[in-house]
Amino acid sequence: MQLGNSDYLVILMFFLAMILIGLWSWIRNRTIEDYFVAGGKIPWWLSGVSHHVSGYSGAVFVAYAGLAYTHGFSLYIWWAFTIGISVILSARLFPVLWVRLRRKYMIQSPLEYLVNRYNLLTQQIIAWSGVILKLFDVAAKWAAIAILLNIFTGMPVITGIMIAGGVSIIYVTFGGLWAVILTDFVQFVVQLVAGLVMFSAVMVHLGGAGGVTGMWELLPEGHGSPFNEPYTFWFALTFLFINFLSYNGGTWNLATRYISSPNERHSSRAAYLSGALYLVWPLILFVPMWAAPLLLPELDDPTRSYGLLTLHLLPGGLIGLVLASLFASTMSMTSSDINTISAVISRDILPLVMPGIRAKGISLRIARIITFSFTLITIVIASQHEHFGGVLGLIVTWFGALVGPVAVPMLFGMLPLFARCGPAIAIASIAGGFLAFAITRVFPPESLALTVAMPVAVTSVIYAGGALLARKKSIPPEVSSLIDSLR
Repeated sequence: MQLGNSDYLVILMFFLAMILIGLWSWIRNRTIEDYFVAGGKIPWWLSGVSHHVSGYSGAVFVAYAGLAYTHGFSLYIWWAFTIGISVILSARLFPVLWVRLRRKYMIQSPLEYLVNRYNLLTQQIIAWSGVILKLFDVAAKWAAIAILLNIFTGMPVITGIMIAGGVSIIYVTFGGLWAVILTDFVQFVVQLVAGLVMFSAVMVHLGGAGGVTGMWELLPEGHGSPFNEPYTFWFALTFLFINFLSYNGGTWNLATRYISSPNERHSSRAAYLSGALYLVWPLILFVPMWAAPLLLPELDDPTRSYGLLTLHLLPGGLIGLVLASLFASTMSMTSSDINTISAVISRDILPLVMPGIRAKGISLRIARIITFSFTLITIVIASQHEHFGGVLGLIVTWFGALVGPVAVPMLFGMLPLFARCGPAIAIASIAGGFLAFAITRVFPPESLALTVAMPVAVTSVIYAGGALLARKKSIPPEVSSLIDSLR
């Protein structure tokens, strides 16, 4: 079955809604603070939904759907469960620190405080490393949605990349963070409805609620287990730490959700809401992916399972709704990333490259040019995604392994325990993590857990070891003042 006119109409209406929200937000943006942090006025429920939905993308329905097809329930444990737990357990720590940084230091990007915490060189190393890393991460999301579009319509992957990227480039360039937050909420509603539609269709096909609970006995051995080689207990433990770093601000767009909160209570509530959604919603969303081996046995390419299942189970109109939800998931994450990366480039990198801008200040026009240019580069990289190990390779291996070296000195630098870690320790930990990643690329370990864990483990050991060696050093006054102000 292919898409009908009603499906295309649903998708068109979704795209128009995204563009209209972007144009409305364009009118609302009057200052650069509005553009990058929404004036610090985002309520907790909107921030929490945005934080949650920004963690999804079309990759969940391509790469992760493939893993659900081949490895079953273990996907929930090492991905959604570890995210939910790490966000909830730290809800009163890092979300509070981020909003205090904005209120005390007027930051608009997550990296602005690093100049005071370490020095300019350390900040620039983290800024450039993170920007380059995000180029590949966002590119993977464009490639994922384009693959899904190819399944539904037969459209060439490159054309799908251009469509998804083209719509996003319009509303995020014009609307800034307000557009991202509001479209996140709309996209979550679309994803919620579409997910429930797919869940209901699979439940009916399996014979009711009993069929859903009983399907685990019919699935291949190991599919109902919490750990399934190579996604072992140690792999899940590694991702628990990586997700702890990523979802508390190591992934910069997620830090922005907290930075944009009005106060500490709102930021903590947003974290609790996002974490709770991660624990509950994927248990419904993933059911069609887990049931796919029974409904579509012996697929040559499991990454196509969710798209083919949609075509197989749903009537016209509802297929368009599900496809719109897949676009929504991808565009939510990518537009969120793009807005935050633009803030980092505008606030932390560009003033150093063009000192004259610092005196005049970054204008909305320059911010929008940066946003447009970064998005365009990610689209170009997405067209070459197969050269980087495909969608799963970009997300799990590249991003999962490299987020730690960038995040460790940025997050732990806020804590009193590591107050004596100076620029040399921070830079050494970053370099050690990147070197460990390079070694795993040249000499791949047999264990996937070790491949992903080595960079973040090396970074953490160097940073913590540096704190131990420097325990008798005095704390610089500016660092002491910054950390005291966050208590």
